[in-house]
Amino acid sequence: MPDSTLSFADAVATAATGDVWLFRGRSLADRAIQAVTNAPVNHVGMVVALDDLPPLLWHAELGRSLPDVWTGERQRGVQLHRLEEAVTTWQERYGQRAWVRQLVGTVGREHEDRLIRVIDSYDGRPFPTSLGLARRWLTGRLRRRRPSSLETIYCAELVATTYVAMGLLPGGKAASWYDPGRFWSGDRIELVAPFALTAEIAVG
Repeated sequence: MPDSTLSFADAVATAATGDVWLFRGRSLADRAIQAVTNAPVNHVGMVVALDDLPPLLWHAELGRSLPDVWTGERQRGVQLHRLEEAVTTWQERYGQRAWVRQLVGTVGREHEDRLIRVIDSYDGRPFPTSLGLARRWLTGRLRRRRPSSLETIYCAELVATTYVAMGLLPGGKAASWYDPGRFWSGDRIELVAPFALTAEIAVG
């Protein structure tokens, strides 16, 4: 695990669009995801920080603890939450440790426009069932380039799909090829130059 640490307040204050937040929990479901994917983390989300709005977290989850910023409703599946509230929920209610990988590179207006289109298209899409999630992940391993309909979508698929749409991540791989661990530095995910992700910084 990385040694660098950033206070929660500083991590939220410096959050920028494209930063990746990673979470590691201890529940049976969390451990199962970590074991099956051979990854140190079980959840991933992406920061959305536009203009004067407070930083938000774009992610997909089963819970509906917080109101969605885009729809104003509490919903399962793909959600857009205030970053501070989302991370607090994942740390205190779900018992998860958090890390951030900051995006290096300038996100311009064209990237933001693409991001907004993705949010408009995907917000509210349901999270897959456990069986559907396992089938989707396995298919992504066996057929890396096979496109998926994404009628349902899990957290890593959402981040990968958003990155590709914004032009930060090369296309070619099915979104289901990605799991939360793919966004951990050990997998050395390669973004489109000049973009890159820093090493993980623990959020304390």
